[in-house]
Amino acid sequence: MLTPVYIMALDRLPKKNTGAIVHEVSEFIYDDAAIIACVLRQWGVPTGMIGTAVGDDLLGHELARQLAEMGVQGKVRFTRKYRTPLEVNVSDKTGARTYFWQRSSEILNTLDTADLSMIKKAKLLYADWYDGEHILRAMEEANRHDIPVFLNLEHGHRDDKLLGKYAGRVTICQAVTDAAQIGGRNAMLSVARKLFKSGIKTALITMAKQGCLAVQGELIVRVHAPRVKAVDGSGAGATFSAGYIYGYLNEWSLEECARFAVAAASLKVTHSGLKMSSVEEIKELASTLKVEHMFYRHNQFFEIEKLLKLPPNNPLVREARKLAERFIPKKKTSELFKRKIFKV
Repeated sequence: MLTPVYIMALDRLPKKNTGAIVHEVSEFIYDDAAIIACVLRQWGVPTGMIGTAVGDDLLGHELARQLAEMGVQGKVRFTRKYRTPLEVNVSDKTGARTYFWQRSSEILNTLDTADLSMIKKAKLLYADWYDGEHILRAMEEANRHDIPVFLNLEHGHRDDKLLGKYAGRVTICQAVTDAAQIGGRNAMLSVARKLFKSGIKTALITMAKQGCLAVQGELIVRVHAPRVKAVDGSGAGATFSAGYIYGYLNEWSLEECARFAVAAASLKVTHSGLKMSSVEEIKELASTLKVEHMFYRHNQFFEIEKLLKLPPNNPLVREARKLAERFIPKKKTSELFKRKIFKV
């Protein structure tokens, strides 16, 4: 989906039939795929955009100009059948947002005639489940050329048929617990278990200010978000996706990717607009984040650090030791050895 957005920052949403003072207004390109393309460009990654058509009007042409200015590849198509859709987001001082968007079937249907030729030379395809089954054509094209697919499934996993339809086509899947991301650690683990059972090998479960849970095969990394003063939560989820993709393209470990993604999203909410912090600034914050390591066995999740403290005859201890040696940073592993936690 291609659409311009207006972000209005205020202290709190007003009551019905009243108003509120807006402290700041930002305008940039939306939806998530467009945000990710623009964010990655700021970090020096070549990106392209396969999007819906936009109206042959001032808003549509300005959107195309901004994409070109950012260096995002791809042709923006114009139509006289409808005006360029618009989205308006209202963010309060807690970082929560309320959005109003135009997303008709007429607009989304234009994805079915979009040129997919860029996919053949891509290193990764990002797709968003909000665009409905129109994304399947692009995902199947990527699968034919062995291009990894990153799917933002949000809370779509609650529909088992939908999850089953996408799972076999996805390399990396990003999800939340529900539309409002309400829940805690147990909610994260529940979604992770569901995605794991569906066959998805790499799953990212985000929980806003609670950070994320990243699952890859037998390894699970829980990254806690830092405390920041939120100003505008718009685009935080897409910034997380962009952060993970940046690490993935640079062949970082699961933990490094998750740390960078959480740090990037956390810094994003501290200001309005799409200007990103530098890679160096994000890495600096990422290195300070609290991380837990777990693994999945017998339909249960186990924290590696806790398992290593169990009696040596416990059957899970040896597996925990092997995983720790593979995934926990060497410095931390050596410290555990010194404390004889690894003695089995």
